[in-house]
Amino acid sequence: LRRLLDLAARGTAPPAEFAPAAAQVADAPRDRARRRFVAALAGAGAFAVVAGAIGRMRLTSTTGTRPPGSVLPDPVRRVPTPGSAQMLDVPDITPIVVPNDDFYRIDTALIVPRVDPETWTLRIHGMVERELTLTLDDLYAREQVERHVTLACVSNDVGDDLVGNALWQGVRLAPLLDEAGVAAGAGQVVGRAVDGWTAGFPTELVSDGRDPLVAIGMNGEPLPTDHGYPARLIVPGLYGYVSATKWLSEIELTTWDGFDAYWVPRGWAKEGPIKLQSRIDVPRGGAQVAAGEAVVAGIAWSGLDGISAVEVAVDDGPWLPAALSEPLSDSAWVQWKLTVALDPGRRRLEVRATDASGMVQTDERTSPRPDGATGHHSVTVGVA
Repeated sequence: LRRLLDLAARGTAPPAEFAPAAAQVADAPRDRARRRFVAALAGAGAFAVVAGAIGRMRLTSTTGTRPPGSVLPDPVRRVPTPGSAQMLDVPDITPIVVPNDDFYRIDTALIVPRVDPETWTLRIHGMVERELTLTLDDLYAREQVERHVTLACVSNDVGDDLVGNALWQGVRLAPLLDEAGVAAGAGQVVGRAVDGWTAGFPTELVSDGRDPLVAIGMNGEPLPTDHGYPARLIVPGLYGYVSATKWLSEIELTTWDGFDAYWVPRGWAKEGPIKLQSRIDVPRGGAQVAAGEAVVAGIAWSGLDGISAVEVAVDDGPWLPAALSEPLSDSAWVQWKLTVALDPGRRRLEVRATDASGMVQTDERTSPRPDGATGHHSVTVGVA
């Protein structure tokens, strides 16, 4: 920066009172100074890019180990592999289970933490009767369960892709907290990551039937580094910003008013239940479609109630019922499809979902802030 400022100063025009006499003499030196400055600026930019890349490589190669290639411990009961009833045969529809490499990633880590599994521990403390400290071996030795759970980011706008479904494996959170003994008045469970990030949710959600996990596996493999290895929290029905702590290092019990997690002071709601949503995957917006019968398909999800119906409207026409895949769980999304007749021209397709409680997805369009977007997803296609 000092070098660039020095070069910039050398290229400064002479004072105004000398400008007429000095202009012809000064023009050539100023041009050379400008060229030197621009060249130095370009060199500094290139150096910054190279230095940043080298620094990132050094950090990621020296801050811990990668997840082991060993298999996960066996769960008490294997969740069946999705079959044809749970997966609709529609080209380009989002997979019912998203592969690890394609699963969305949202976090605040500029450098993904590399945690050493040999020294990692999970500390459960705060408003508890007995503080617990668990190693990764301790978690592997405990009873393992599997759950299909759809995670969504609160910043996901209507129709966007910051949402995914995976098969998670881990240890149930409720028995861990029972072992620690939750003290009276503890109204919030706070997850802390190794890099200091925090998320918090009401204590009563641990035992209301949603069955949160301290997850160690994702789609049959140890958690990928990007998704929280060696352990993370999975709380069905909640947006990730209030629940899904990756690179988990601590679980603290505290009062509801006694702590605000990372995103709350930044303008997001303290409670974040996932809102009822649906999305059109096929056809994509702006696609060209042949006139006649066309398949419209996509996904739909809610917090905990599951999906009971999905409907599609063409050009603000009547709502038409779509066929649904069999649900993997109440906290997992479903696929849907419908064959519609499309006349030539520009056609608008709109979708809405209904959950198992009978709630119909609202058409009121709101932004994601502070507690999740609402509204119907629609696409416009050309029909010829």
